[in-house]
Amino acid sequence: MLQVSLWVRILTAVILLGGILIALPNALPDKVLAKFPKWLPSHTVNLGLDLQGGSYLLLQVDFDQVTRDRAEAMVGDIRAAFRKARIPLTDLNTRNDIVSVRVTDPTRIEEARTLLQSLNPVMGSSVLAVGGKQYDLSEPGNGGFVLRMTDAFKTLTRQQVLDQSIEVVRRRIDELGTREPSIERSGEDRILVQVPGLQDPGQLKEILGKTAKMTFQLVDEQANPNATVPPIGSEILPMMRDEQSKNLPVQKIAVHRRVMVSGDRLTDAGTGFDQQTGEPVVTFRFDSVGARQFGEVTKENVNHRFAIVLDQEVITAPNIISPILGGSGQITGSFTTASANNLAILLRAGALPAPLNIIEERTVGAELGADSVKAGRYAAFAGLAMVALFMILRYGIFGLFANVALVMNIVLLLAVLTMFGATLTLPGIAGIVLTMGMAVDANVLIYERIREEQRNGRSMLASIDTGFRRAMATIIDANMTHLIASLILFQLGTGMIKGFAVALGVGIITSFYTSVMVTRLIVIAWLNIRRPRKLAI
Repeated sequence: MLQVSLWVRILTAVILLGGILIALPNALPDKVLAKFPKWLPSHTVNLGLDLQGGSYLLLQVDFDQVTRDRAEAMVGDIRAAFRKARIPLTDLNTRNDIVSVRVTDPTRIEEARTLLQSLNPVMGSSVLAVGGKQYDLSEPGNGGFVLRMTDAFKTLTRQQVLDQSIEVVRRRIDELGTREPSIERSGEDRILVQVPGLQDPGQLKEILGKTAKMTFQLVDEQANPNATVPPIGSEILPMMRDEQSKNLPVQKIAVHRRVMVSGDRLTDAGTGFDQQTGEPVVTFRFDSVGARQFGEVTKENVNHRFAIVLDQEVITAPNIISPILGGSGQITGSFTTASANNLAILLRAGALPAPLNIIEERTVGAELGADSVKAGRYAAFAGLAMVALFMILRYGIFGLFANVALVMNIVLLLAVLTMFGATLTLPGIAGIVLTMGMAVDANVLIYERIREEQRNGRSMLASIDTGFRRAMATIIDANMTHLIASLILFQLGTGMIKGFAVALGVGIITSFYTSVMVTRLIVIAWLNIRRPRKLAI
């Protein structure tokens, strides 16, 4: 054990030197970091919301709207299928999760039943589905049919919508350029969003408050946009207003309900400037299917207006001058550079499957974070000093060796957290402090084993060699149980619990390396330099 090959010594020296260079920026002020050469590491550990300050939002998913949308989609499918089969119908309507229809021709009831069953697909593979239908079909009589959404389909839909909403929220926040946002499920219908360092929570609310459901619909040029009741097959929507026109009367426009091209076909969106006017615009590009649909619509409706609708508001309704066959275009309107960028972010991130309602909002100030960091530093220094003092009083010069290894453990821990972009929270600081106490456990086991071997009459070198070798199994067992506990915390915990688990887990790995390898190399160097005749431990 006291013979260490040259390559192991070189590798350990490289690891320690690299750890020092990577962790060093965390101890330096920003002014010094700004003067660092570009080839030197300059990244620091990401601070969580409780240390850095930022925005905290608790969002609630509107599942009722999802249920209504699914029922409305079923109504549209039934109307289209019955029209194609030329089955006469009446009383086609929806109420919450129930869709009802009545067939007026008694001789077509059997055909209508078969058609409705074909429109009621089997749920996908899921533990909740087990091949069940999305709707329960019943017949109250007189040619009537009622489709009621099943509980299994509702539950499956809620899970899918919540998972999709979390993913869309994550993509939208990532587009803002923030580092390490915390986005997680809270309960059955809520999403907790924490964005450290975001100084403008209003921008976050604006980004997350829109479902970003974009559609391309033809303008109903024959309809009166100021009519109380829109014509059949059309709807009256308001025009989107900018900051300058907020106090002006709302302009309305009538559009056909039929969606010519869905926003789901968008593959990219960005910002630019109109070559003629110089005003900010939003550019977009469709996939192959969307490009074909967009080309056909613009080709068949030259000199007619085409409305671009976002969340039931018309962004713009330009006149189609010529067919647009390239699958790309631009959205013009009263955009500012910021509003155009926000719209591009929404389109790139995709549409939310359901509206999100903000039910709780908090802004954590940086002052609280500064106090937490300051208190965490005091706790870390106090813990380090007390552990170091105990080791020196208990084991003398060998306690000093353990303290050097402990300092290198903290350096490597910060280096790993910095290198992998982990987020440090207040519980994470607690995990680092706890790691300090646990890090010297291995040294205590080794030193006590060395003492025991000395009492058994072994020589100094034999005692040191046996102490390191025989304590290894116990050290591995102890660290493995702690590592398993931290992995369980990381897997099952949420938010700051994960931050604690990450700091603890990384600290266990680095402490094992420093307590065994670094301490052993220090002891070997001390023996070669001092060549003591008697071991005092």
